[in-house]
Amino acid sequence: MPTRILGKTGVAVPLIVIGGGSRFCTIKEPEMSIEILNFALDHGLYYLDTAHDYEFEGVVSEERYGLVVRDRRDEIFLATKVQRRTYDEAMKDIEESLNRLQTDRLDLLQIHNVQQLDDVEKIGSEDGVLKALHKMKAEKVTRFVGYSGHLSAESMAAMAERYDFDTMLIALNHYEERIGDFEKQAIPTAAQKGMGILAMKVIRPQETIEGVKPGELIRYALSLPHVNAAAIGTDSLDVLKKNIELVKYFKPMSQQEMARLGKVLSPFFSGKNLAWLQPGYSDGVPA
Repeated sequence: MPTRILGKTGVAVPLIVIGGGSRFCTIKEPEMSIEILNFALDHGLYYLDTAHDYEFEGVVSEERYGLVVRDRRDEIFLATKVQRRTYDEAMKDIEESLNRLQTDRLDLLQIHNVQQLDDVEKIGSEDGVLKALHKMKAEKVTRFVGYSGHLSAESMAAMAERYDFDTMLIALNHYEERIGDFEKQAIPTAAQKGMGILAMKVIRPQETIEGVKPGELIRYALSLPHVNAAAIGTDSLDVLKKNIELVKYFKPMSQQEMARLGKVLSPFFSGKNLAWLQPGYSDGVPA
């Protein structure tokens, strides 16, 4: 399975990260979650990403991951996220995450969903969540620290500029309206700091972009400069098997292919085509 080095971490990771968000949390049967995760590990997809807040209709992502982590921890690059912004709240949630995951150590601990510049200030305040991440790294509870974000390129860049992080997980090809240019502003800023860069939200429902297949969107994200891997939500063995085949034979897009797809995607990036996203739509589950 092809791998890339995750920035200054020096760790080789597969091109696809198994995402534990909305799609994964729609799996009702624990046995199916276990089967999917074991199949991924058996086929070289050993980077598992989840979050303390990933939960849908009673399915808690970290608990499902824990059913596999407890037996195969040494085979996994394990990442989770903490949403709350104060030191005390974050420490409480991190402890709960470790219990759910049935482990005493993480590979990557991330601040979840950085939204705006006020959020950036709060994160780095005296009693902010960043203090909790530094403590966890110093105590070797986590090897690396990072952050994720969906909406503001300025905020994502500011996090990289102001603080010392190992990774950034950033939304691309996203259906939410975004502020700023993620590809030309946030990603290069993080790359200049040597950070590992992970893309998420790279797949949108096929119906929204005529003639564009999900596999093309994955290839597009993985062909962008500086992007090391893409986090992909997984809700079935069929989806997983298709993604394994795509990664196994991955070839970067040509400049012509990137330009063509970039033009197709640009109206969606600008937030002009959001009317289709309605409550109840199959991909409308929060992630």
